[in-house]
Parts: sequence; structure tokens; C-alpha cells
Amino acid sequence: MTLDVRPATVFDDVRAVIGPKSPDATVCWCLSHRVPSKVDHTLKGQERGAYVAELCRAEVAPGVLAYDGDVPVGWAAVAPRAQTSYARSRVIPHVDDLPVWSLWCVRVRPGHRKKGVSHALIEGAVAYARERGAPAIEAYPLDNGEARVDTTMAYVGMRRNFERAGFTFAAGTKSKLVGLPRIVMRLDLR
Repeated sequence: MTLDVRPATVFDDVRAVIGPKSPDATVCWCLSHRVPSKVDHTLKGQERGAYVAELCRAEVAPGVLAYDGDVPVGWAAVAPRAQTSYARSRVIPHVDDLPVWSLWCVRVRPGHRKKGVSHALIEGAVAYARERGAPAIEAYPLDNGEARVDTTMAYVGMRRNFERAGFTFAAGTKSKLVGLPRIVMRLDLR
């Protein structure tokens, strides 16, 4: 598999990876940390997809997509932290005042897992943040040690995957997912 990671500017490709099978279904669309919770709760069904379509047309793409040839096989949400709910989080601390970017969701389509897609997505998100002038990038993965995590809840990533990409532990958090602690990991891009 030869992977190419690009900014997520093609809505149909984003939909193929994170959209619902039924266009009327209300699923995450990776908006829960991108928009204020009041907005997130008002967007239903096709409105969620329409919102993401607008994000794909914005100057800063809403994330990156991994492609195997022309087939989109994975997604990573990455954006300036100031444009996410992490900017106001009471459970994920700010390490300092740097205008960091956040990487909070990594998703690989079924049939393409265990082939290095998540690693390519992390690298691609880092490259995109660096190209856009980010001084550092943060992720908020599970500190799961050797514990197995169901793929539906592994979207925040695993500590070891970010360590492989050069991220280091920056802070603990008050956040838990599936009973496991989440941590702040950071990579300096300066």
C-alpha cells in the first residue's frame, strides 16, 4: 500500500471516511470538538454534512485524508487549538500560551486497518500544521499501556503511536475515555 496524505478539501472523500451510510443520520462528522457544544447539538442529519462541506471549502482544511491510490482510507482532524473546544476545555489543560494546533481524531476505514494508515495520518497532520505555521502540535491520546481499546473508541489515538511520531508527554488531563486516562502529547515544530 502506497499512502498519500493530503489536506481534506474534497467533501465526497471526507464523507467516504467519516460520513454516515444514511445521509439523514446524525453522526459525529468530527464536529464535536470543532464547534461549540450548543452548535454541535443543533446540527442534525444532513446539516452536519453541509457544515463539513463548508469546512472543506475554507482556507484551512478541517483535517487531512490518507489515500491509497485514489481511494480515501483514513482521516485525521487537525486545526488550530483556538478553533476547537479544546481552547475552552476544563479537562484538557493548556501547557502554555503557544498557539498550538490540535490533532484529536484519527480514523481508518475498515479493510485498511493495521497497514500503517494511522501513522501516515499523524505524519500528514504534523506536516500540514507545520506548513500552516504552527509552532507546535498537540494530541490528546489514551495512555492505554498494553490495554486493548475497541476501535470505535480509539479515535483519539494511542500514546505509543504519537511517541513513534516524535511527540512527547506534556501533561496529564482530567479526561478519561473508556476508563483510561488521556494525556497531552506535544511535538515542537519550530
